[in-house]
Order: sequence, then C-alpha cells, then structure tokens
Amino acid sequence: MTTSPWDRRIHRANELASLFPFAAEGLSFYLRIAKFQQSLYTQLHQLSANRPGFSSDRPLREELDLKLILPKFSRFLSLIGEIAPEPLAEAAADLARGGPPAWEEILAGFWHSDMESVDVNGESGNSERLLAWIFLQPYAEYLADRRGPTTPDGTPFTCPLCGGKPIVGVLRREGDGAKKSLICMLCAHEWAFRRLYCPACGEEREPQLAFYSSPEIAHVRVDVCDTCHTYLKSVDLTKIGLAVPVVDELATIPLDLWARAHGYRKLQFNMLGM
Repeated sequence: MTTSPWDRRIHRANELASLFPFAAEGLSFYLRIAKFQQSLYTQLHQLSANRPGFSSDRPLREELDLKLILPKFSRFLSLIGEIAPEPLAEAAADLARGGPPAWEEILAGFWHSDMESVDVNGESGNSERLLAWIFLQPYAEYLADRRGPTTPDGTPFTCPLCGGKPIVGVLRREGDGAKKSLICMLCAHEWAFRRLYCPACGEEREPQLAFYSSPEIAHVRVDVCDTCHTYLKSVDLTKIGLAVPVVDELATIPLDLWARAHGYRKLQFNMLGM
C-alpha cells in the first residue's frame, strides 16, 4: 500500500521527535499543523472532484478560489490559538476577530505576493503572512499535484510552478554521485538545480560555495554562499533514504544555529520561524 506524502511527513515527524529531543517541541507543533493540512488537502480533493474551474493549463497562482477554502480558515485560526507560541497565537486571535473580510485580504495578499521570507517571531504583519502561508500550503500543493511534470529553462531560482522560494534542497543518487533539486516552500513542487550554484544570488565560483554538516546529523548539511552570505539546508537521501526533506529540515535546528552564529542568513524561514 502506497502512503501519501502527508502520512510520510507525519510518520517522520514522530520519528525525529524521538531521535532529536531538542526538536520535540517544534515537531509537536508541526505534527498538529501537518494533520490539519492533510485534512484540508483531502477535503479539497473531495470538494473539487466534480467542480469545474481548476485548470492545469493556467498559471498556478491564478487559481485562488477563496470561496472554496475560506470556510476552513476559522477552524485553522482556532487550532493555531491552541498550539502556537504566544506571538503567533495572538496574531491568530487578532485575525479571527477581523472576520472574513480581513481573512480574504490576508490570504489574497500573500497568495499574490512575491513570497518574501516570513518569521514567526517578527512583526504582526509577518505573523499574518506566516499564518497565510501555513493555511494556503496544502491548497497550493493540491493545485501543483494536478499538473504534469515540468521542464524549466535554465536553473530557476524560484519554483517553476508558483514562484515560491525553495525551502530545502535534496540530494538523490545519480550514477556514481548525487543530483540536486530544490523543494518549493509553497506548493512543494521539486525541480532540478545545479549543485554548485547559489539559489539566492547565482554565485557559481567554487571557492565561494561550501557546505557544512555535523556527525550527529550527517544526512543534512548547510549549503552556504560566501558572496551573499545566505544558506539553505539540503537533505542527502543517499545517506538516509527514508528521510523526508521538509521534515528533516525542521528538525535539524543546531545547523540553523551554527549558520546564524557564523553570519549566514537563511534563504527562506521554515514554518517554525527558523
């Protein structure tokens, strides 16, 4: 029986919470979020099965159907109020009081934006953007899953389907080495990417690019650029084939702390604000 991507994410988060006690609190939060997102994804599949309007021919970001998803937002805000750290829980409560007009503005604003980084510990506007991102992610993934394979031109810095930034890199076995790809922070689409190439500034000179890892977390590394001082983590599936990149990225907090201590900033914060 084939398990869904959501089941694999949830199973891996439970597994890593036991392996990495330092990440247990964050993974517990993610688990509740992932279960909500899985439920929303499933409902979208059921609601739109006989519903016209979605088209795999149109750009993904032209497919926002607020009438379909807005009724689910109130329950999402209630969940955030129960499980999130105080700043994010307060932002959810404030947004809940705003009602549907405010929800539409926040969701549409994020969906049509340039997908700048969002930070759970940032200003209220950033917290609202984080909430919009978490809620819209399964919707975007559902739209992406309805599209066929893509063959983008060149080496795109952002997702060829929706324009989102990469949230994590992936290394998979190819011949005697490994090929690299990036996973979108919004729609979870994965696209091929050059190994020696900075996804933030396009630097390709080898002396300016490096990666670091820890013996305790050897299958995840920090890819850094000494030109723009940006980093992005990559998960090496040639070392642990059962890793789930978006979850292992969340769990490896010590690598984020190391990168920040050495003056690097992350290309895209994850859902924990790291």
